[in-house]
Amino acid sequence: MLNALQMFITIAVIAFVTFTTRALPFIFFRSKEPPAMLAVIEKNLPPMILLLLVIYCLKDVQWLTAPYGIPELFTICVVAGLHFWKRNAMLSIFTGTALYMVLVQFNVFSFL
Repeated sequence: MLNALQMFITIAVIAFVTFTTRALPFIFFRSKEPPAMLAVIEKNLPPMILLLLVIYCLKDVQWLTAPYGIPELFTICVVAGLHFWKRNAMLSIFTGTALYMVLVQFNVFSFL
């Protein structure tokens, strides 16, 4: 267990590193145009992270036993459709979470 001084030093170092990593782009690109590669990363990183999260969430799904991943796939389809329709991330996240919990807790696909 850390004592109070060790915790303070740890928090101070983490805060400094976080601030520095956030400030560096503004320091480096203050007077010039950022490289084209940075624009590509900025455009493509959020979808790649979301895809990685979806893959991680689906890694433990039992595809060969009932309910065969149907609650997960159904929820993904509803969230994608809702997001393309409304373009509201919070609505998509909360609706998807609530729908998935209802499907799993009440065994909606238990008839399979």
